[in-house]
Amino acid sequence: MTPRDLALFHAHGGRVEAARAAFGGADWIDLSTGIAPWAWPVAGVDPGWERLPEPGAIAALEAAAAAAFGVADPTQVVAVPGTDLAMRVLAPLLGAKRPSVVRPGYAGHLAAWPGAVAVSADSVDAVGHAPSLPIRHPGPVPGSTVPRDPRPGDTHPGGPRAKPGVTVGVGGGGALNDADLLVLASPANPDGRVTDPALLRTLATTMTVVVDEAYADPAPALCPHASDRLIMLRSFGKFYGLPGVRLGFVVAGQDLATRLRTLLGDWPVSSAAVAIGTAAYRDDGWRQAQASRIAETGTLLDEVLRDAGLDLIGHAPLFRLIACKAATRLFETLARHAILTRPFADQPDRLRIGLPRGAAGLVRLATALEEFPR
Repeated sequence: MTPRDLALFHAHGGRVEAARAAFGGADWIDLSTGIAPWAWPVAGVDPGWERLPEPGAIAALEAAAAAAFGVADPTQVVAVPGTDLAMRVLAPLLGAKRPSVVRPGYAGHLAAWPGAVAVSADSVDAVGHAPSLPIRHPGPVPGSTVPRDPRPGDTHPGGPRAKPGVTVGVGGGGALNDADLLVLASPANPDGRVTDPALLRTLATTMTVVVDEAYADPAPALCPHASDRLIMLRSFGKFYGLPGVRLGFVVAGQDLATRLRTLLGDWPVSSAAVAIGTAAYRDDGWRQAQASRIAETGTLLDEVLRDAGLDLIGHAPLFRLIACKAATRLFETLARHAILTRPFADQPDRLRIGLPRGAAGLVRLATALEEFPR
């Protein structure tokens, strides 16, 4: 497979049609997305295709989501048509002058903040172990009329600001020290790394912090602590197995939530998304059963990967990350068995593998791995 062919699968998971065109096969198992293979049952829910979403129904959806996220005030939870689009709306709304994005990570973060400096997760964690590190306060929340620090955005006490896309640490250019916005995922994609919540809350006193919690469900994580400086993104489709609904949430302070609602307009999501999301978030029994299914299948997947001699280096409930010098050959071997996994352009020795649905999927994966040359 040429690098150009492989590039089709680097941007996002879920490229089953491209995989079928490249490798053939019909009954594909898609393990590339990190989406739960068990969907919340939509049968019996009226999608309301013939009517516009009512304001009261949208408010009920946000209240149901707020309860699931542990947020006391539902007005802090804003329904959006997927968190990927929400980031692109938030970027100009926040108006950061010196954004930083943790890399490696979800490609959509850099797409929303293309001028951001890439910083490593280690550099963020290092702040928690260096209490004397001088992090400059960036001034008021974007949108305020109070003047910011007048120092130009291209300099900082340690020297010239790092170029966008160059991964640096706190000591290697001071990009985080200079930032007025930090964007990261916790759990991280693709390694599942969880950043200390207390550290993120502390950082939010000195800069705006956007935390992508797409893989945090069903835990409340940081949502109960949301503010205009500590903003969380939550995905509906991953845990509930319904990515086609295109539903997500921004959890923020009341001021930012109000401005975001105004920008999105009266119908931010479809009537079907409202109906399905409200019913699903109110279904506590299913949520508990889903969490158990995910945990049990994850344990079985770990056994399959370890039995195949693969190096398991990261995990979140909905996926595992393996290190393999021949990751491209492994991707191709699995694809020839109609199993799609997720390769990475910036980490060619890594492969992310999602949860198969049931025993049959695990057996197919194990059988395909037996053919991979060690």
